[in-house]
Amino acid sequence: MPNKLANETSPYLLQHKDNPVDWYPWGEEALARARDEEKPIFLSIGYSSCHWCHVMEHESFEDERIAKMMNERFVCVKVDREERPDLDQIYMNAVQLMTGHGGWPMSVFLTPDLKPFYGGTYWPPTASRGMPGFDQVIMAVDDAWKNRREQALKGADQLTVELKQLTRKGADGVAVPPDEKLLHAAVHSLERIFDPIHGGFGEAPKFPHPFELQLVLRWWKRSGNDRWWDIARLSLDKMAAGGMYDHLGGGFARYSVDARWLVPHFEKMLYDNALLAEVYLEAYLATGDKKYRQVVTETLEYVLRDMTDPAGGFYSAEDADSEGEEGKFYVWTADEIRNVLGDERGETFCRVYDVSEAGNFEGNNILNLPKTIEQQAKLMNREAGDLAAELLAGREKLLAERNKRVRPGRDDKVLVNWNALAIDTFARAGAALGEERYINAAQKAADFILREMRDDDGRLLHTWRGGTAKLRAYLDDYTLLADALVSLYEATFVERYIAVAKELMDTVMVHFAGGDEPGFYFTADDHEELLTRTKDFTDNATPGGNSTAAMALGRLGKLLGRREYLEAAEGILSSSGPLMQQIPMATGQMLLALDFWIGPTPELVFVGNDSHELSREVHWHFVPRRVMASRQEDTEGDDSLDALFAGRSAHSDKAMLYVCENHTCAEPLVGRDSISEFIGSLPQQ
Repeated sequence: MPNKLANETSPYLLQHKDNPVDWYPWGEEALARARDEEKPIFLSIGYSSCHWCHVMEHESFEDERIAKMMNERFVCVKVDREERPDLDQIYMNAVQLMTGHGGWPMSVFLTPDLKPFYGGTYWPPTASRGMPGFDQVIMAVDDAWKNRREQALKGADQLTVELKQLTRKGADGVAVPPDEKLLHAAVHSLERIFDPIHGGFGEAPKFPHPFELQLVLRWWKRSGNDRWWDIARLSLDKMAAGGMYDHLGGGFARYSVDARWLVPHFEKMLYDNALLAEVYLEAYLATGDKKYRQVVTETLEYVLRDMTDPAGGFYSAEDADSEGEEGKFYVWTADEIRNVLGDERGETFCRVYDVSEAGNFEGNNILNLPKTIEQQAKLMNREAGDLAAELLAGREKLLAERNKRVRPGRDDKVLVNWNALAIDTFARAGAALGEERYINAAQKAADFILREMRDDDGRLLHTWRGGTAKLRAYLDDYTLLADALVSLYEATFVERYIAVAKELMDTVMVHFAGGDEPGFYFTADDHEELLTRTKDFTDNATPGGNSTAAMALGRLGKLLGRREYLEAAEGILSSSGPLMQQIPMATGQMLLALDFWIGPTPELVFVGNDSHELSREVHWHFVPRRVMASRQEDTEGDDSLDALFAGRSAHSDKAMLYVCENHTCAEPLVGRDSISEFIGSLPQQ
């Protein structure tokens, strides 16, 4: 019989509905049972595309013997970390305090009043390779609860005190003025851990670090020193050439297990692809190099083709596994490629994409480019254009053949925060590349969220699947969506997007505020009461709520003339200054917000006929620090922007551009020629 996860919407929870473990979702039924029976809670947190989560399920949670042990001793609760990042934050901090490391699956034992007293990550079912078996862990925890409960409770109380001290991570240091010195120190810190051979930062496993690459691009333009472009270029080129990039279907895997980007952890996440597409877009705008544009379009086409719900939202992830094997969907043998492409073209393809009889991954081959196509063409005495066209045709045939395989599992829930990242990138890319389909996709996703993922009071709901939206949204849902709506406004000049962005940030200011202290809590003041209420100024794989709040408040503050927004942004930046000094690798998005804050950040206000068309030229250049508005005579205006356009009207039948900065405006530019000339000069300013 299915357990109590059968009525959930999360694909991850539904994967466990037929386990013999008597799983509960997190909720009052499970918590009340733990209190009534004085039983510990076994809390298991993971996500649908997590490989080791699948392994632990198969080895332990599907095992009748271990399930019986669990059911007799604990109230077992299963949580999708992507649905409940609030719980994940709290109990991941607990596991890290207890063990010195963290990860998923996360396994934590709680007292009935939700205090953690023992935890870890993956355990094999029985003792193996020096690791205790999960069956041993169960018996040891049960023994401690029955025979040494007072000691266990004392330890849980002490750990809870430490957890509460972590709830204001980054807000305890002495405030540091938000100035250029922080940017200088951060990029030089990144330089020290840069890999000059393979690109990227740090050692294996290699993560892409999109925020840090964006920061390096900005510092390159700010400093004029090409050393910083060399760091960004090598990293971007190596990632796109490696096996972490899907050379047939587009898009990036989560990370590379080796230092040279060859062997990915094959899961594909919406947020990685949104963030990386934006980095490559910025590299294309900064250099004009079309290979970066190709990565952008292939990645976004992958999201549109494989990760988009017909209603408009974007799905969360694709699994690493298919048919029970990690990466099986993506790898090839040389014979398979020759069978599809023929002997001659197959041999050429194998040579270029590093495919051999021996293989480069467990007897199979991960497609990658050890040399560029131009280099290969020279070695083969062929025209680069002809070789590129042949390889493109080959990739299309192989993709069609690959599509006949059993696909990895897909997590088709829609999350506001991750969708906001995709909306932002699709809007920016559509405007920069002149691709209306991308702008339309961004609008459709935004409209879907605003229509389907709000409660009766207009408050956001975090997750949607199959027609059901639920769970009060978190800080990053609000701030990322507000920031994305600003980008969508600048791509379309549909003013209701600015009005909604303002509503979202007003909700943040009221319900997430930290009293007299800068920054915002991760959960609202009317959220379910948990063990602690966290306020975090760092980033993870996705931008943190406070770092995105600083960016959204800065952009909206300039567009709307809202001083309280700008003061709140400055407070966040000052308060997180010590963290930006100490751990720039964990504050990349905050450093991008700081870069925007420092400026120069011109306000570009277009009015009059053809103003929308002219304003699009701004998107063609790498100008990361600016805000932009446009209003034509036929524009349906929103009063949110009335103050910005007050006194700024067209005085002729020509478009006009008002340029302001730091409360000072220059004489307006009039007519297409003068406006285009000014826009062309923006990247040099």
